[in-house]
Amino acid sequence: MTRLEIGIAWRYLRSRRGSRLLSLISVIAIGGVVIGVSALIVIMGVMTGLQNDLREKILIGSPDVRVLNYGSDMVLKDWQPVLEKVRRDSDVVAAAPFVLTKALVGAGHKYSDGAFVMGILPEGQGGPPVTTIRSHATGGDFRFVTSSGQRLGAVVGARLANRLGIYPGADSITLTTVGSEVSPVTGAPVPRERHLEVTGIFDTGMYEYDNGYVFVSLPVAQDLAGLNDDVTGLEVRTTSRWTAPGVANRLAHQLGYPYRTEDWQSQNSSLFQALKLEKLGMTFILTLIIVVAAFNIVGTLTMVVTDKTKEIGILRAMGMPAASIRRIFLAQGFLIGLVGTVLGLVLGVGAAAALDHFKLIPLDPQVYFIDHLPVARQPLDIIVTAGASLVIAALATIYPAVQASRLLPVEAMRE
Repeated sequence: MTRLEIGIAWRYLRSRRGSRLLSLISVIAIGGVVIGVSALIVIMGVMTGLQNDLREKILIGSPDVRVLNYGSDMVLKDWQPVLEKVRRDSDVVAAAPFVLTKALVGAGHKYSDGAFVMGILPEGQGGPPVTTIRSHATGGDFRFVTSSGQRLGAVVGARLANRLGIYPGADSITLTTVGSEVSPVTGAPVPRERHLEVTGIFDTGMYEYDNGYVFVSLPVAQDLAGLNDDVTGLEVRTTSRWTAPGVANRLAHQLGYPYRTEDWQSQNSSLFQALKLEKLGMTFILTLIIVVAAFNIVGTLTMVVTDKTKEIGILRAMGMPAASIRRIFLAQGFLIGLVGTVLGLVLGVGAAAALDHFKLIPLDPQVYFIDHLPVARQPLDIIVTAGASLVIAALATIYPAVQASRLLPVEAMRE
């Protein structure tokens, strides 16, 4: 493309009166591209950020892989040899037993609430931690050590602690579970009850954990669940979260029946699949905005061709080939797409950064699990958006450029 062709393309973008400003019709075409690109970047950032934030917060207290057991009892018996086999896997960084049960939580007054009781190894025991829940303690720690020196403490979620009005080091709670034993007198299940000192509070920002989880030491949870020396399963941390599905399949094959494995994706498959589908749908819908902007480009160039028919005839009569005429309008459309894409990128990335940094859109954590709308600016999404916008803009210029190049000099000058 020569400087003459670029100069003519730029002149056609400007208004008739010789102003250096773009004509109104060109501004409208550019504005359509700007709106489409910026909206697509923001929405893709929102969907990606929501998915990433939920994944990170879910994995605060949930491991990469869980090793469980088939059967009605849903408990893992003779788990020590299984734990050693799991730890020998090359992609396993840490592994530990856990007990999960439900209990009624009371704090010495009339109000009680239900919660999940999670039994884990105390901090500093059993090697490196499997999850990052221990790093979210806002008061106390996960050693579960009480004032008497025993590991009979409990670490309570921040929201649950606020409802119960308890503080670490000053209050205690009562955990009550329904055991499998039946009273021969009443015929009702015999409850199990433990009085524990509150030794810590944790705050993850994930409503599900903060509102309904209590962490205790593994022996205390085994006693509450009536498991004796058995556990619910094993928690496993892998070298990377994205290798977890492969590690889970390999462990299930090595351990065989009656053991089974669940990776973090399968544990929350419905949630993450819904987020992926929603992101795909929103991306498709917002891409239509760029397509509509492309029709604006077609209309703009078609009107320019009609308006500049006489000039095109003069250029053809002076010896300019049809290919040069075609390149002039291709350059004009590409300039519209390029300027609109660049401005859309600046506006979209800036809006996404502002939404994420200043937390401009708060959310109800009881509904959405998070307290604000996160926005992730992934380079790949931005590059794909910019590339798609430029390709659509380039395709939109083909028809009017071909129509302009087909004008015969005599017919064009007759107009």
